[in-house]
Amino acid sequence: MSTPESPRPSVPATPSSAAGRTVLIAGATSAAGHACAAALQSAGARVIAVGSNADRLAELAASVPGTITRVCDLGDLSAVEALAAEIRGQAAEHGHGGLDGLVHLVGGWRGGGGLAGQSDEDWRALEAAFGTLRNTTRAFNDDLLASDAGRLAIVSSTSVERPLAGGANYAAAKAAADAWTRAVAQGFAKATAPEPPTAAAVVFVVKSLAGLEPQLAADVVGLWSTPASALNGSRITLSPAPGHA
Repeated sequence: MSTPESPRPSVPATPSSAAGRTVLIAGATSAAGHACAAALQSAGARVIAVGSNADRLAELAASVPGTITRVCDLGDLSAVEALAAEIRGQAAEHGHGGLDGLVHLVGGWRGGGGLAGQSDEDWRALEAAFGTLRNTTRAFNDDLLASDAGRLAIVSSTSVERPLAGGANYAAAKAAADAWTRAVAQGFAKATAPEPPTAAAVVFVVKSLAGLEPQLAADVVGLWSTPASALNGSRITLSPAPGHA
């Protein structure tokens, strides 16, 4: 089940504001997804929350009024491409801009048991989450490039640089997502060279996201307050405030 989209006047967007931007949150029903949706709505953005569970999306729509929800299997490229086509069609129909942001929050930790405990089952789940990043970035790449301020953001882990045997599966999957996102960043830069990029891909790095959701949400909103040239390809570490670790 999806919440219907009603026509609304577009809010003029500037490179220094998230207002009027259309931002898709993939994996939106997590605590981080709720925080990002609320922060973006408060900043005047048009939020499209995407997930696989209609009931949880309905809860998000109820807690963050105005959020547009879509049920989609992000592991199915054809389904994601159909979603992208739907969003483009509605943008043309309602007269608002195309997609300006993709916030990818699909993930989850699996691990433990040393190297011998790195199961194939856990790996398949982690690999599937990485697959949703591949699918969404491929389906929406042209949209982000077409925007005058396209933004891609993912959440990675400090384990990429400091992997542990008990989290080898997790670290490997996060490293793949990290590398993929930086490759997207290179594509953004190449698309406008020799001029500075208008789109930016950013990796937020955490040891644990728990408790940092408000900070992540604020930083996501802030992506439209910084030039793409200063953001593209960057890895931004989020840490608990002193005394809150």
